[in-house]
Amino acid sequence: MIKPKEFAKRRDHLMEMAGDDSVIIVRSAAEKIRNNDSRYPYRQDSDFMYLSGFNEPDAMLVMLPQEKSGHVIIFCRERDPQREMWDGLMAGTAGALEHVGADEAFPISEMKQRLPELLHGRERIYYDLGKDPDFDQLLIGWMNDFRSETRKKFLAPDEIVALNHNLHEMRLFKSRTEITAMKKSARVAASAHQSAMQICKPGLNEADVHAELLHTFTRHQCEAAYIPIVGGGANACVLHYITNRDLLNDGDLLLIDAGAEYDGYASDITRTFPVNGKFTGAQRDLYQLVLASQLEAIDEVRCGNPWEQVHETAVRVATEGMIELGILKGSLEEALEEEHFKDYYVHNTGHWLGLDVHDVGEYEIDGHSRVLEVGMVLTVEPGIYIPESATAVDEVWRGLGIRVEDDVAVTKDTAEVLSADICKTTDDIEALMAL
Repeated sequence: MIKPKEFAKRRDHLMEMAGDDSVIIVRSAAEKIRNNDSRYPYRQDSDFMYLSGFNEPDAMLVMLPQEKSGHVIIFCRERDPQREMWDGLMAGTAGALEHVGADEAFPISEMKQRLPELLHGRERIYYDLGKDPDFDQLLIGWMNDFRSETRKKFLAPDEIVALNHNLHEMRLFKSRTEITAMKKSARVAASAHQSAMQICKPGLNEADVHAELLHTFTRHQCEAAYIPIVGGGANACVLHYITNRDLLNDGDLLLIDAGAEYDGYASDITRTFPVNGKFTGAQRDLYQLVLASQLEAIDEVRCGNPWEQVHETAVRVATEGMIELGILKGSLEEALEEEHFKDYYVHNTGHWLGLDVHDVGEYEIDGHSRVLEVGMVLTVEPGIYIPESATAVDEVWRGLGIRVEDDVAVTKDTAEVLSADICKTTDDIEALMAL
């Protein structure tokens, strides 16, 4: 669990970067209607969560940088006994003040009255336009008023600066506490993958395996970080397959991409294994190629290496192997230069991971690949997908989709695989499924 002191430290750092002449505004996520009067499960905005740890809707953080220490205000819902009877306890202003460690707390109903006064004496507003169109219009309306005759009476902001550059750069580097949460998330996800392997057998439905994943997440007080992909046979070649309703056939592979969310932090793990517990010769050959490309790519996750080096390493190993297996033709240099590998290796080898599954953070700086630094966490997930329609390859490869994905933290030394609890060699997978 992230402590209030860490949230305060994050806010202080952000206010220091923004400068004394600014005001920072961050809004909570809105509740979403699923249908009629039923809502989706609430998920807080990741930026708001990162700065406050406060998990209620209808809230706003206002940070006022000052010379010695910043001043933090939270607007939130007031406690409502009638609503609490239906929806559960609400923090209220007193609870929010204590939980967040803010300097002041006010009802969200007073925001329109109080916020314009808080903008006085500030030259710029740090706020991300586009998330909340109604509030965007309100803020722009206030600024237009400031430019009118009232503008002569006080200093007020005349520009809105995107907050995400500074804030997302902060989020890219994980603290020890964040890494601990991500390890927990990965352990739970690994347990779910293990359970899925152990129950899997021909005749089950993809939905049965999907249910087993959700059961494991829930019993460990986690949620699914995203809708799991449970793709049997050729369904594994559909990268974002989430239908998860088809029969699992003897002799097919099953690709599962599923991660847990713990304390807001996501894991993202993919394993591919035989439905009947035994790889065929072709399945084993292609699987071991994907695994080899992943292991070599993980070895490149080192402080000081460029981000793109991880991808390039995985692609080179996978391309060379596909040529050896007869899936690709020609020389390695030609296949890489002309990108023939993209017929079957269709996505990047990873992404940042954190409060969002595809987490924030730049991949390039000044047109060059970003260098890996301590505290970054990324996925390493090479995959080869050969659809049934791929008549250019031997029939034995058609309909095979294989991906192996782990969560990896950059350290001072070798990479730390956060999701190492779930096996991934062909022998270990077969041994686990035989239990």
